[in-house]
Amino acid sequence: MFTGLIRHLGTLESRVPRRGGARLRITASAELLARAERGASIAVNGACLTSADADARAWEADLSEETLAKTTLGRLAPGALLHLEPALRVGDPLDGHLVAGHVDGVGQLLERPHGTADEGIWRFAMPAALAPMTAAKGSVTVDGISLTVVECGVDWFTVALIPETVAVTALKGMRPGDPINLEADPVGRFVARALALRTSDDRLARFARQGWGG
Repeated sequence: MFTGLIRHLGTLESRVPRRGGARLRITASAELLARAERGASIAVNGACLTSADADARAWEADLSEETLAKTTLGRLAPGALLHLEPALRVGDPLDGHLVAGHVDGVGQLLERPHGTADEGIWRFAMPAALAPMTAAKGSVTVDGISLTVVECGVDWFTVALIPETVAVTALKGMRPGDPINLEADPVGRFVARALALRTSDDRLARFARQGWGG
């Protein structure tokens, strides 16, 4: 599990094709590399990856074809700035929201504030399948960043960003049309699933109305 608070940035050094996928090599700070021991979980732009190797300047992770196809990690160019977050440890503060590191879909930036000011409303496109799990005042993870939804439609949502968030993340270099990894609010995910089952399963519908005694 993760929190969606980005305290580490890295750089994609290389993506080498391998049988069944590819291997990423990511340069990072000494503080992050200290958490990148073999087998450790690290979120990269919101996708939970497992460290396969690490040295004094970088760590490596293997990606399956599924991950390459369903996230932005298969299309980023070497040199891309990456959001990195090591897994949440017992006792760590939960400053954002619970993030699984499971990317639900790829969206894109539609609009950011004009001029030099970065604060204000940013608009993103999202797959329509995420709409039932996205609600105003709910949480959403954008490239691993925990954000609060302001407004949303069937294929878009907005968030309000402060200058600090933009300054310390890769958002500062993002332009309209750039792709993003999205993870829906975990609460919304289960509510949407329960409602979907409720409409197709009489037993679940009876339970919703009457409880265990029904």
